[in-house]
Amino acid sequence: MNKTHNAVRAMVEGAVFVAIAEILGYIKLWHMPEGGSISLMMLPIVIYALRWGLGQGLLAGFALGILDFMLSGGIAIGWQSILGDYMVAITALGLAGLGHKKGFPGILLGSVLGCLGRFISIWITGATLWGEYMYDIYGLPMDNELIYSFLYNLPVLISGVITVVICAVLYNIKPTQKYMLGEDIA
Repeated sequence: MNKTHNAVRAMVEGAVFVAIAEILGYIKLWHMPEGGSISLMMLPIVIYALRWGLGQGLLAGFALGILDFMLSGGIAIGWQSILGDYMVAITALGLAGLGHKKGFPGILLGSVLGCLGRFISIWITGATLWGEYMYDIYGLPMDNELIYSFLYNLPVLISGVITVVICAVLYNIKPTQKYMLGEDIA
């Protein structure tokens, strides 16, 4: 496959995976009142980043961040939360690309880094920007912004764990293993 063909293929796959991720974001297994949910939205971007690498993964994550904010009725209190909760957080999913072509350990490490990167970004944004809006959560009184943000954003961490587990399972299926490793499956 020549370089141009490969670049076009990466771009097309990226667009498809971003679209699939956005659709999966609408299918919520559980939802918090002001945003945040358990869904499979992270999975397509993590898989794409594992296949194509860090640069392509970050680009796909950034595109999804913009799309998700615009289409899913993004909740923000200013440009800082748009950056922290959408642009930086969803772009961080591309960190999964650090596991590109590194076998099973790379798949695990990459998917953990991508999902953890997203969680850390929204955790920090929640503690620094949303902390003043704290309320009792899960029946617990809240007076610490870091703990509040951690608990409030726990559904995203759970989504990350689900994503890592699914990536590990998919790696053990020969065609998806070859795909995740960046090999041609045809």
